[in-house]
Amino acid sequence: MVRTLTAWTDEADDEALAVEQIKSQLDADGSLMKNTVGIVACHYEFVLSGVLKAVCEALPFDVVGTISSSQSVSGRTDSLLLTLMVLTSDDAEFVKTLTPSLMEAPAQAITESYKMACKAEKPALILAFAPFLLQNSGDEYVNVISEASGGVPCFGTVAVDDTLDFSNCFVIADCEHHRDKMAMVLVYGEIQPKFYIANLSESKILDKSAVVTKSAGPVLMEVNERPVMEYFEDLGLVQASETQYAMSSLPFLLDYNDGTPKVSKIFIALTPEKYAICAGAMPQGSTLYMATSEKDDIMLTTGQAVDMMLESLKGASGALIYSCVSRSMTLGAEQFKEMELISQRVGACLPYMMVCSGGEICPTQASFGKAINRFHNNAFIACLL
Repeated sequence: MVRTLTAWTDEADDEALAVEQIKSQLDADGSLMKNTVGIVACHYEFVLSGVLKAVCEALPFDVVGTISSSQSVSGRTDSLLLTLMVLTSDDAEFVKTLTPSLMEAPAQAITESYKMACKAEKPALILAFAPFLLQNSGDEYVNVISEASGGVPCFGTVAVDDTLDFSNCFVIADCEHHRDKMAMVLVYGEIQPKFYIANLSESKILDKSAVVTKSAGPVLMEVNERPVMEYFEDLGLVQASETQYAMSSLPFLLDYNDGTPKVSKIFIALTPEKYAICAGAMPQGSTLYMATSEKDDIMLTTGQAVDMMLESLKGASGALIYSCVSRSMTLGAEQFKEMELISQRVGACLPYMMVCSGGEICPTQASFGKAINRFHNNAFIACLL
């Protein structure tokens, strides 16, 4: 059995006060069990001020997580916030590991770190916290973890901040912040995590699909054996493709044609050659759809995922939730509306932490019943523990 506690502070300057607030909330919820780990999310101001490090050093367990542009726990939702979810158990075990730099040979770094942390048996779950590095693909991270672990379910996020150049997208581990390393928590024990994904309604998919015929990782070059710009031209999106913001409400949906659900990918920019750079791999042979992301549909799809979660709460102690920053961008002036929905509906039932994400890691369920780990954009993902 896993017990879940949450705490928060909005004190970004006073280290002592922030520590007192976090510890008092955790103490009020009861004593910790034999094995404990903390999952943190915070605005980068908490790193720069030293508050994050002070909080982590004051806690008697490992803390891992990422920077985020906004987060929520029961009772509080905001941007300038530090939130903490604590998992504690007498029979589940939590093994933390931190990779070397992922700037070179990321696959080797992740594989070796996993193998060093892994016990004789497979973990029941891997929680992954990855840095935002333009030169690396989130799909590669997920594929490497899946291969190294033999297909253990993996759930997690890529860090995101609110700077223009994403310069403060830190991963947090060992009371320090890291710009180029990945942290993982291997969870052992008789746990049965449940996963939920909200993406886009089928009704928001545009009519013209295409087959990816030439790509290189996240770089989309040709569809239907034609330059990708001609595809944009067919859809009347040549002008929109010149800016990432204009395209943020027009995500791609990829069908891997293997029986798994479609996965969303976000357009980032055009290369000088007029290729499309996406926030995730665009594998050749997959079928590409373009869709529209709208406020009402975000709330609809998230609400549908919450309905499914609320039907499956038996035995659950908490919910860890990540939602792509592109969803909050689409919500505009109501950027916290999705988090407020979770606070109202999930927060009334069990402890949760919801965090804005730069890329989501969550298994999808194939038609033949096997969980396959995927890297998502523009998605809402949840893990019941």
